[in-house]
Amino acid sequence: MPASNLTFTMMTLHSKLSTITVLALLLTACHRPFTSPSGNIELNASLNEQGTPVYEVYKNGQPVILPSGLGLTFATSHGDTVDNTGWQLTSISRDKHNEIWETVWGEEQFIRNRYRELTLHLTKPLHSTLSTLHLNIVFRLFDDGFAFRYVFPDNDTVTVLDEHTSYTFAQEPQVWSIPWRTEYYEALWTKQPLSRLDTVCSPITLELADGTYGFIHEAALTDYPCQNLYLSTPQGSLSLSTFLTPWRKGRQVLRDKAYLRTPFATPWRFVILTPDLRSLVASRIMLNLNEPCAIDDPSWIRPMKFIGIWWGMHMKNWTWRQGPNHGATTEHMKDYITFAAEHHIDAVLAEGWNLGWEGYEGINHDRFSFVTPYPDYDLEYLSRYADSLGVQIVCHHETSGRANEYELDLDTAYQFMQAHHMHAVKTGYVAPIITTNDGHQLNRSQSGVRHYRKVIETAAKYHVMIDNHEPAMPTGLQRTYPNLMTQEGIRGQEWNAWSQDGGSPASHVCTLPFTRMLAGPADYTPGVFNFANPIIPGTRVHSTLMNQLGLFVVLYSPLQMACDKIENYALYPDAFQFISDVPCDWKQSILLDGQIGEYCVFARQDRNSDDWYIGGVTNEPRTITIDWTTLHLDPEANYEAILYRDADDADWQANPYAYQIDTLLLSANTPLQGAWGLSIYLANGGGFAMRITH
Repeated sequence: MPASNLTFTMMTLHSKLSTITVLALLLTACHRPFTSPSGNIELNASLNEQGTPVYEVYKNGQPVILPSGLGLTFATSHGDTVDNTGWQLTSISRDKHNEIWETVWGEEQFIRNRYRELTLHLTKPLHSTLSTLHLNIVFRLFDDGFAFRYVFPDNDTVTVLDEHTSYTFAQEPQVWSIPWRTEYYEALWTKQPLSRLDTVCSPITLELADGTYGFIHEAALTDYPCQNLYLSTPQGSLSLSTFLTPWRKGRQVLRDKAYLRTPFATPWRFVILTPDLRSLVASRIMLNLNEPCAIDDPSWIRPMKFIGIWWGMHMKNWTWRQGPNHGATTEHMKDYITFAAEHHIDAVLAEGWNLGWEGYEGINHDRFSFVTPYPDYDLEYLSRYADSLGVQIVCHHETSGRANEYELDLDTAYQFMQAHHMHAVKTGYVAPIITTNDGHQLNRSQSGVRHYRKVIETAAKYHVMIDNHEPAMPTGLQRTYPNLMTQEGIRGQEWNAWSQDGGSPASHVCTLPFTRMLAGPADYTPGVFNFANPIIPGTRVHSTLMNQLGLFVVLYSPLQMACDKIENYALYPDAFQFISDVPCDWKQSILLDGQIGEYCVFARQDRNSDDWYIGGVTNEPRTITIDWTTLHLDPEANYEAILYRDADDADWQANPYAYQIDTLLLSANTPLQGAWGLSIYLANGGGFAMRITH
């Protein structure tokens, strides 16, 4: 058994440790194996003959991760470059934790955080300064995975040059990933064997050889570059190694990855390991690895649905900048606010409301103003009108990648929002390389991560919620700062308006819940009701109308946008009723069925009522079966279910608007049959949505 091998190799220990101490450490390691709370996952950490930290992982007694490297290469303030060898183990400490905490918002209201923790305390002598370096590696084992991070406990300044974290698999997995150079993470996820992988973004999803699943990502990313992963083959094994996003100096890519003031703890590296997809999407390891809420009173933070002046620009009906076809006019915005109030939509977004879009389009060199509307957008009047109807206005701040200029405007911009009762903003950084206070940097570099964090913290001071576009990949920071509501970092709906590849295939939205969505909420912007595209006829949304409804349940976001123009919603008011009804804050969420890239069906219970909402999407025609017992309905109660489904002749290409709405009465023990009961037909590129009330 792996537990019998759970020894911490002492070959590199020097005379500073007595024989008694070494024997005590060995006995402790042997008799107290490091396992998850239920004992199903075991981790063996050690130093090899070179004094390099390594680890291996077993699940249910079977190897999952073979001996794999850990550690960092870094430079100290004294000019020493510290490689990843020659470390000495001085002590081991253990801890455990078990709590249930309540989310401010989320896919579920209460989350259990249960783990066991092991810390290796490492030292290394620096002969040049006659001093001793200290480095701790902290491991946490959960029943559905494991995590670790590096901690510098001493006061110093450190430059991280490389990270040596790796994952060597016992058997070759299939990997769902996107290339690491993908701008804004907006790519189609593809599946390939690990042996064919190049450098990819974090996260990745794994289909293991034994039919189980995994997920690799990072958590609590703070003042550190985003991780990427690349294929390496140490001693012929298949391994993923870590590549940290580097700093740049002008056009030069530096070796430097992170400049740290210590004490400092790096982001967590974590791996989810689950027997099936249902438990994979239910894992909350990433959120549990983040710190608790740092906002004293988060009661002002409120999940919202919104519509907006947005899709019309992508479809070339309107423009962002002022002109004869300007989208964000007083007249248009008033119509949208009125529509929102009439249909129980919380808020309205207006892109292109402010001066500066001529500079964005290269007409001049003006920068954006975040306090000056265009003359045809009467912000004062619209703010009063929205307030009178109980509708919020979602502000929009496009920076064109000039993050340094945005930081200068943050306080003024958010004070302006607060004065006009605007408590949510969509930020944007459309530029391949953003300009930070450190010059031209990748948005996922340490400098980019610092900028996004400053925006979040400043916004919290003014009670502003953030919808961040062109972000660093999310890592669960919304637990600590729940005003970070949602982010892009996804190939979203707008690609279906102008992409030269014809738009995202129907399989795309069937892949996202098992890949990108595991990293956190995404502003995908579902809800297109008109699939015609006269500007680019070969490009369109690859879905039926009912697929678009299903996405409101399948793809989670606490700021959820119904993206189409309001006149298109007026074409199908009975279908739009589901968008009016569906919430975006949940008491619990369950994956009922699914297969990556093929189909998925989610059930979610409203946090503010006992109502359930079920949604599903598919790439190809299929019939799915709903197991009502999974929802634990009250057997003594009667329920009404409204089902929005594809008609029998629906097809995303030939007949996308064909749908049917069925209403039925049921109880928890009712044996339901038929197209509107347990068995539901989903068309090619189709879907369905259901609301269950009692």
